Amino acid sequence: MSWSREGKQVSANYLGLHRITGEVTESRVAYGGSVKHTVLLDEPIVVYGTRRETIILGSSDTFVVD
Repeated sequence: MSWSREGKQVSANYLGLHRITGEVTESRVAYGGSVKHTVLLDEPIVVYGTRRETIILGSSDTFVVD
C-alpha cells in the first residue's frame, strides 16, 4: 500500500514544539479517509504534562520518511 508507512523511520516537527524521530508501527485510514500513522518514539517527550512514548501523525503533518 503506497499510503502505509509501517516499519519506516520518520522525523517530524510535532505540534511545532518537539522535533521527534521514531518508527511507524501502524498506518490506518481514519474516519473521513485521512491517513493516521502511529509512531513509536526513539526518545519519549512530554506533551501537556504527560510523558508520551508514542504519538499519532496525520497524513497532512510534515514528516520525513527514511
